[in-house]
Parts: sequence; structure tokens; C-alpha cells
Amino acid sequence: MKQNCLEVNFGHRTPQVPTTIPPSSPLHSVACTPICLLTHFIARRQSHSLTHLTSFNKYLHTQVTTMATGQIFSRTTQALFYNYKQLPIQRMLDFDFLCGRETPSVAGIINPGAEGFQKLFFGQEEIAIPVHSTIEAACAAHPTADVFINFASFRSAAASSKLALKQPTIRVVAIIAEGVPESDTKELISYARSNNKVVIGPATVGGIQAGAFKIGDTAGTIDNIIQCKLYRPGSVGFVSKSGGMSNELYNTIARVTDGIYEGIAIGGDVFPGSTLSDHVLRFNNIPQIKMIVVLGELGGRDEYSLVEALKSGKINKPVCAWVSGTCARLFKSEVQFGHAGAKSGGEMESAQAKNEALKDAGAVVPTSFESFEASIKETYEKLAEEGKITPVKEITPPQIPEDLNSAIKSGKVRAPTHIISTISDDRGEEPCYAGVPMSTIVEKGMGIGDVISLLWFKRSLPRYCTHFIEICVMLCADHGPCVSGAHNTIVTARAGKDLVSSLVSGLLTIGPRFGGAVDDAARYFKDAYDRKLTPYEFVESMKKKGIRVPGIGHRIKRGDNRDKRVELLQLFARTHFPSTKYMEYAVEVETYTLSKANNLVMNVDGAIGTLFLDLLAGSGMFTKQEIDEIVNIGYLNGLFVLARSIGLIGHTFDQKRLKQPLYRHPWEDVLYTK
Repeated sequence: MKQNCLEVNFGHRTPQVPTTIPPSSPLHSVACTPICLLTHFIARRQSHSLTHLTSFNKYLHTQVTTMATGQIFSRTTQALFYNYKQLPIQRMLDFDFLCGRETPSVAGIINPGAEGFQKLFFGQEEIAIPVHSTIEAACAAHPTADVFINFASFRSAAASSKLALKQPTIRVVAIIAEGVPESDTKELISYARSNNKVVIGPATVGGIQAGAFKIGDTAGTIDNIIQCKLYRPGSVGFVSKSGGMSNELYNTIARVTDGIYEGIAIGGDVFPGSTLSDHVLRFNNIPQIKMIVVLGELGGRDEYSLVEALKSGKINKPVCAWVSGTCARLFKSEVQFGHAGAKSGGEMESAQAKNEALKDAGAVVPTSFESFEASIKETYEKLAEEGKITPVKEITPPQIPEDLNSAIKSGKVRAPTHIISTISDDRGEEPCYAGVPMSTIVEKGMGIGDVISLLWFKRSLPRYCTHFIEICVMLCADHGPCVSGAHNTIVTARAGKDLVSSLVSGLLTIGPRFGGAVDDAARYFKDAYDRKLTPYEFVESMKKKGIRVPGIGHRIKRGDNRDKRVELLQLFARTHFPSTKYMEYAVEVETYTLSKANNLVMNVDGAIGTLFLDLLAGSGMFTKQEIDEIVNIGYLNGLFVLARSIGLIGHTFDQKRLKQPLYRHPWEDVLYTK
């Protein structure tokens, strides 16, 4: 008997159970209350045959445990939201605030494989809602949350819903996805009914209890909710197959009655988890609901269970009903309407036949959908005249704070930006570099030099300029494992650190003594040339200041063994540049310094620095002020940093590929002294 429990317990709620017995049942003559049913069964258990026992169990299974028979939501209901969607969750929280709830209705979010928190707004306050990676973990963390809102796709909705139904804390599951396989849906329905749980959907927008709780996007925007007076409870219970038409009827009902108490969209699939009659029977047991509005549609025979309930007296509240789809007869062939279930399978499934049957059973059925509103109004006013409905006192709902983004778009507020960007824009269909779409860059066969010219200099430089940039990158990519940057990267990689850590350890050595002299070389050579200093005056003035000439001097190369990279750069510039005045000036300086020492040759920093001055000045695309700014900001060192990053990454991969052990410097290479 335990598995056929007569009480449906929803936390603090104890809804009633069906109290009518089919005439064919041996229990038909017994007073129809749960206690009487149970007492009668125990008293006659010994005298009844196995057939009677089996019949009773079947009855309990199909009638008592079909689903909850009372209110399933309240002002304290909390839900778990599966598959994070920001907008429907925020709409739920805004509805909570509008209704004056003290606690948010979303207790937790389930995002498979993710954990942490999601920031959302509860009125003016920003709150953090926990994110769990599994359904089990969420249910354990939030035992009072008894509603599971499933926004999974149709491919995984059934599996996740089944897992949720198996959790003892979950009582109601709403499945938003449409297209869930019918076999999976049938299995969910069977499991839910045998375990006395409620499934709303699939293919549903959800449900709402006015002034208390709503599922996801039910009832749409806050403006629509306010217009439909859903921020406080009314006297009407509403159930529909269509989520879209639910919004229409919420508005209609609010115009001619005191509004909705609870509204449910069961979903438009062929096999809904709960039926129209399931919810109408629930509404009949909720004292606050005084009348019921039903919107069905052609296809299926769900409405006939409602007809039977009306005829057998299970429903004692006025029911206004309409079945949409009467226009189907205008078509010569069978028509599939929007929902999977909206397809007439014969005369009995037509909208006309259903409307007629509902009318014969005692429901208030108008002659057309256009007159549905008048029927609802007339029924409500009659109840009010009879004193069965006490008009609801209107209240003014609180103002929902408007999100900054929407307020800006509507022109209500203005807000300062926090970042300025002039080199790229990702707001359109594709990213743009300095106004050039990504597709154009690819279609025109632009290279890395062109991308650098767009992102660094905000203009498309001539091909010889971008080619020179690419040569600089190639020539400076690496200079062996012994230089300080590469050495640091190798030591870090061998310590087991990741790529970024290894790369950064090498880059941090770049400075005045290693690879960082490009900008200084350009700065000092430009100043000397522009002031028309002779090489002698320039070098000697630097000597008096105690400053080594940047770009001059090398640890290995000599006057008779020049740096091949410098020679290649000079050859390219003399061949392609309109002018090489700064480079030629540097060569004159080199001639003077070599007269002092054979190692005071021009190095790659000096070559790149002076040739970049020639590129900027000779291209005619930069003003003097822009050239000075480029040099002072540090653009040219950026070339070395970019280039050398390629080599440092290579050294990191090389050490990891070779599985080199932790590096320890040899003792014999250290001078230990006091």
C-alpha cells in the first residue's frame, strides 16, 4: 500500500485526492474520502478475491497517483534552472520583485560541467546564484527547491528530466523544448504519474501563479505582466495548450475579470506530460479559483476527458472553454497547424466536435473565438453578482529598475564609456581592423605586415613597408639559446611551467641591454640628424653624457665580421625605400665608432631603428608629430617583442618535446667569493 499513497504531499501543501469512483468499481457505494477508501479496503481485504485487489491497485495507480490535485506553486516556491539562459532567469527574478517576494524563486542553476555563480538582479540588488554541474548536486544543495525548469535541447531534455524526476525533492518538472521523441515523453509521463509528480510540457512556455511564481518566459515581458495584472492573484484558473495564446488570454481575462490566479500552458506536443483535465481538476480543488477558462485546439482527444469530468460532476465551478481550429474545415485536405498535436485525425478530433461536446457537458462555449471574451465576462459578472467572487483590491506594483543597456538604447540615460578603442571593432557581422573587414584582409591576401600596419599604425602602408616589417620579424625571431631571453625561457620550461609563464620569463629580460634599444636608437639618431650634428659631435656628446650610443656595438660581431641581418636590412632599404637618410647617417656614425674600436659596429637594433625612421618619413603617410609620437611610445621595441616571442615559444616547445629535466647551473661556472 505504501507505493499507492493517498496523500499528495508538496512540502507545506497537502492537496486533496480525487473523490469520485467509477460506477463499475466495487468501491462506488462507499463514501468517497481517502480514509473511507483505505478503511473499506482493509476491512474487505480478506473477503475479496485477488481480482478485486488487482482492480483496486489499478484504480489507485490510474486515479489517485495521476498527479497532484491542488495548488502546485506558492510565494515560497523555488526552482532549479537547467541549462543557463540569462533572459528567462532574469524575467523570473523581476517577476519575484514585482510580486514582493522576499526570496528569489531561482535557488540554483545547473550547467553540466560548470560550477560557480551567476550574477543577476533581484530588484535593485545584484545577487549571485549558485551554479552546479549536476542535477544531484543542485538538489542536495537546495532541498527546498521542488520545481525543475528544463531548458535543455530536445536531444537531452528527456534524459535530464527523467533524472530530475528521480530526485526526491523535485515535484514539478517543466520541459521547454519541443520535438522531444514521443517514446521518451511517454516514458516520462508514466514515471511521473506512478511517482505522483507533475510534468508540464514538452513544448511549453511553462506556467504562472499570479503574485507568487512563474516559470521562465511565461507571460512575456514585465510590461505585459503588469498589463495582465499578474503581479497579484485573481479568481480565474486558466489552462491552454498554446504558450503564445496564453499571453493573449491572460490579457483578455485581465480586461473582463479580476485576473488570473494560476495559468498553465501544457504544451502543443501530441503527448503532453499533463493534460487539460488534469489541471482543471486541480483548479476545482483550489478555493481561490472561482471560475476556469480552457483553451484547447483541434487534434487529439484530451478535451474529451474534460467532457467526462464535467458530465460526471467532478467539476463544480463554471468552465468557459473554446477549442481553436474551426477553420480547418475550410481546407480540402488535412492541415497541420503550428503544434505537433494540432492535426485533426477525424471528426471527433475536429474543433467543432470538441466545442459541441464541451457545450453539451455544461461548459460555457461561445460561437466563435471573437465572442470568447464576452462569455468569460458574462460568467465572471454572474459570479460577482451572486457574491461568489469578492473583487480584488488593486495595488500598485513596484517599479522594476531598468537595465542600463536597454535604458541607453531607449535614450533615457547616458553613461560614460570605460574604454576607448580606435584600432578594431567587433560589433558588426565581422571584426574590422582599422576599418578594414576581416574578409577583405583575407580576400586581398594581406600578410602579417599588413595586419601590423592596420593595428599599430591605423592605416594600410605600401607593400614595401609591410614587407620590411615582415623581414624584421623574421630576422629577429630568434638568436640562439644562449641569449638572456631564450635562456630564461628554457630554464622556466624545464621547471615544468606552462607556455605563457615560460614566454613571459623570457620577455621580461628585454630592455636597454637586450633587444630593447630599437626605440632609443631611433630616438637618438633622429635627434642628432635633425639637429645636423656630425658623427663626431653626436658620438662625443653622448660620451660626455655617459650614454652609450644605442644601436652601436656588439659582443661578437666586428668591423670585419658584420651582422648579416644588418646587411640584409640595409640592402632591402636601399633597393625599395624612397629615402634612407637616417640609415646613411647611422652608417657614417658607425664609420667613426669603428675608428675607436673594432666591435663598435651597427647592430640589428640600430639598423631597425634608423630604417624605421626612413620608412615613416619616406612613405609620406606620417606627420613629424606622428613620427615623434611613434618613437616615444615604443612602437619599434614592439617589433622586437613580437618577433622574439616566436623564438621563445619555439624554445619552450623544444624543451618540452625533449623532456628536459629541471635545470641546475653547474658549480664550476660560479665564482664563489667573500
